[in-house]
Amino acid sequence: MHQPTLAHTFADALPDMAVPLPGTQVPGAELIVLNEPLARELGLDPEWLRSPEGVAWLAGSAGGHATAYSGHQFGQFVPVLGDGRALLLGDTNGREIQLKGSGLTPFSRPGSDGLGAIGPMLREYLISEFMHAIGIPTTRSLAVLRTGETVVRQQGPVPAGIVVRVATSHLRVGSLQYAAQQSRDLVGDVIAAAGFDGPAELLDTVIDRQIDLVNRWMRVGFVHGVMNTDNVALSGETIDYGPCAFTQRFDGAASFSSIDAQGRYAFGNQPGILAWNMVRLAETLLPELGQERAQEILSTLQARWDKTWSHYVGAHAEGLMLAQDITTYNREHGMPFGGTEPNKDGTYPGPIYIPRNHMLDAAITAAERDGDVAAYLALLQAVTHPYDEAAGEEWMALPEKPGPFRTFCGT
Repeated sequence: MHQPTLAHTFADALPDMAVPLPGTQVPGAELIVLNEPLARELGLDPEWLRSPEGVAWLAGSAGGHATAYSGHQFGQFVPVLGDGRALLLGDTNGREIQLKGSGLTPFSRPGSDGLGAIGPMLREYLISEFMHAIGIPTTRSLAVLRTGETVVRQQGPVPAGIVVRVATSHLRVGSLQYAAQQSRDLVGDVIAAAGFDGPAELLDTVIDRQIDLVNRWMRVGFVHGVMNTDNVALSGETIDYGPCAFTQRFDGAASFSSIDAQGRYAFGNQPGILAWNMVRLAETLLPELGQERAQEILSTLQARWDKTWSHYVGAHAEGLMLAQDITTYNREHGMPFGGTEPNKDGTYPGPIYIPRNHMLDAAITAAERDGDVAAYLALLQAVTHPYDEAAGEEWMALPEKPGPFRTFCGT
């Protein structure tokens, strides 16, 4: 197989929001992990991707585009953010392929190197693939590569890496926020590119998608950690796994991100932040929607949340609140969604294995500090086959001892 021919649907539909970038050469690039089943789904040849030419392509040799967007970051509006260390290679079979950590772009922040530390890239690969395995809408991960370079982060010098991410679409709330500052025509183009007939359908559908998504997060104890509007995908997929973690107990105050000092994005705040983000989305559409229609749709937020919460948590609310370990509770009682066949009673099995914070951190540290990926690959095998007891080791299924834990986004 030769180099894949990708479409550039995003850039073709939204040329004012996509900056073309030339290919980059990363002579030291080396594959750490390749998602062969996903490669085949995309029509890519895993054998070719493992070749020197394939590895170079995964590292950005063909070039692509950096996309523009705005965003509310921890409540503060930033007019221009954009892909400061990401490269959209293009799309195939209805999905976009994007690199994270591939180098500088016109949107890179002052002082940025445009690169990614290997730890957060490994984290995104493993957690996104776990989320997919248990039936939570998410971006996927195709590969992680070492680049041979070194970057300086909070913990000092660490190896640099690239994660190759796959998404239905990288359009986000922040994309519409950017478009709204440019022209109403561009807002209309984003609405169309996102697959909607008009602003009311977009707002209505995205609210439903986000409510469904965050309820699924809550059921398994997932704490996203950085629910800025630029990290809210219109597709309803979980996107950007920088400082995410899992809380073992249903603790509303659980917050793990080193950059979330005030706990804005703590576990229990996620429903409220979801609503706040949807109001920001509605604001970008006001000239098309009108105040009355926007308020009509937004007024249904609480009722929609309550209905979905009843479905995903409902009678289990008290049990989850009291459980010492959410995963154990879900394993004993089943879940209302899953990535495998349902039980005879209509529930789905709860996962045996999840990416518990300390064990994942230890595996990533060994890979980052010592170049030893054995523990990481073993944990990856377990959490991507989360219902198969034989996929992991007994210790991987045990609750961890409570203790402080911090995540760093690695940018």
